[in-house]
Amino acid sequence: MNPSVLSMAMVRFISSMLELSAALLFLYFKTPDKALRINSMLGLVGPLIFMLTSFIGLSGMAGQISTSRLIIILTGILLVLIGTASKG
Repeated sequence: MNPSVLSMAMVRFISSMLELSAALLFLYFKTPDKALRINSMLGLVGPLIFMLTSFIGLSGMAGQISTSRLIIILTGILLVLIGTASKG
């Protein structure tokens, strides 16, 4: 198995465990304010997981794609992050 794919899967597995843990904490605390605080922490972790898995995937493909395509992919990742950022 490709080490990059394995690494990406492991990062997503860890991310899913964080999500499940947060859901269990929601049920444990039973209050909307605590659930909202936990949810806001997840909101910070999500983009980091996205960037990490993207970086691992791009690293694994580095020798296989041209520089121009790499720039297009990185621009796409940046646009996703900008487009999903909350307006403050």
